[in-house]
Amino acid sequence: MVQAAGKRGRQLKALITGGAGFIGSHLADRLLALGHQVAAIDDLSTGNMKNIENARQNPRFSFVYDSVRNSQTMHVLIEQCDVVYHLAAAVGVKLIVDDPVHTIETNIHGTEVVLNTANKFRRKVFIASSSEVYGKSEKVPFREDDDSVLGSTKFSRWSYACSKAIDEFLALAYHEQYGLPVVIGRFFNTVGPRQTGQYGMVIPRFVERAMKNEPIEIYGTGTQSRCFAYVGDVAGAVIDLMNCPAADGEVFNIGSDEEITIEQLAKKIIALTGSKSELKYLSYEQAYGKSVDDMHKRTPSLEKIGRIIGYKQQTGLEKILQSVINGYLQ
Repeated sequence: MVQAAGKRGRQLKALITGGAGFIGSHLADRLLALGHQVAAIDDLSTGNMKNIENARQNPRFSFVYDSVRNSQTMHVLIEQCDVVYHLAAAVGVKLIVDDPVHTIETNIHGTEVVLNTANKFRRKVFIASSSEVYGKSEKVPFREDDDSVLGSTKFSRWSYACSKAIDEFLALAYHEQYGLPVVIGRFFNTVGPRQTGQYGMVIPRFVERAMKNEPIEIYGTGTQSRCFAYVGDVAGAVIDLMNCPAADGEVFNIGSDEEITIEQLAKKIIALTGSKSELKYLSYEQAYGKSVDDMHKRTPSLEKIGRIIGYKQQTGLEKILQSVINGYLQ
């Protein structure tokens, strides 16, 4: 019998891969607050022990330093848990461009290990995917059953989109062939406290520059737009999806549909911080040392997730930015 994802009043043990990462650590905090036990595994390649400082004070939390690709470790952890939240992945445009082999191996093989082991023990799995799977599609807002339009294989950034698409195919294959309950969530620019700009994430990078009154570097023209969702809203949506039987075997966009251009974002951050920073525009070749494909718009349709679990974004962009600024000041 497959375990349910866990509701208020019933304590379950959740395993979070990538549990010391930005989203993973917030998810751990939310599950602990609901009274569940949480085990986290992370190889700290992009995660950070500081992210789970508070969680580690909780006796219902445990941490394992290892790779999700270690099948022996995953066998032990998944056998002992009730549900699996698979968030471990290579993330960030800079990391993806600089280390495409790591991206492909981590994303695809890690998911293979998780799904194969979860199927042995019949554990329900959440698979974290990405808006990147839509590729260069200009059909916005993106809907879950839209076609993917990917760029040339000579651009290494598409290795990430392809790897996450394969993760989705594999998860849906396990659901169809073996009846394994899986839920797939495509994250759209999740932001908030604890996120680092080290791997190219735009908001923490802009905030750090603004706080130091240094030039804010905008890649490209700055007219490209994005939608930013608060990590707390996203973590709540993930848990609600895992608690919803109607979500099994389905793919959901998770994010915000509030658009802003990157140039407008930089100006808003300058205003909120009272910074003296100026805007500096760089070509993608200057920023990454090579040509990089980019998408002009990336806006999700939230109709499906709204229909299934009543999801609505709770936190507006200005409040999100202020939380990141406050986190920087701490």
